[in-house]
Amino acid sequence: MAKPSVAEEVQDRPDGLTAFESKLVNLLALLLVQEQKQPEQIALLNRAGFRPVEIAALLGTTRNTVSVQLSIQKRKNKSTQARKARD
Repeated sequence: MAKPSVAEEVQDRPDGLTAFESKLVNLLALLLVQEQKQPEQIALLNRAGFRPVEIAALLGTTRNTVSVQLSIQKRKNKSTQARKARD
């Protein structure tokens, strides 16, 4: 029996992607954030739908670092929105 091509490789993943497709998604995500500082990278990847554990793996940091940064950003957004509502 012939070995399946990389694109046909079936992986038992919850997101339904093959290993090859998953690598492509990760590569595109890294290209998206390559020139940004870490807080901006985290924000962009979060808006793109990546979970904190996935963001941490892509950026080579910990899940806790990502979660703290997302919390800080959320707090900043709330205070900005509150100021706009008062004006």
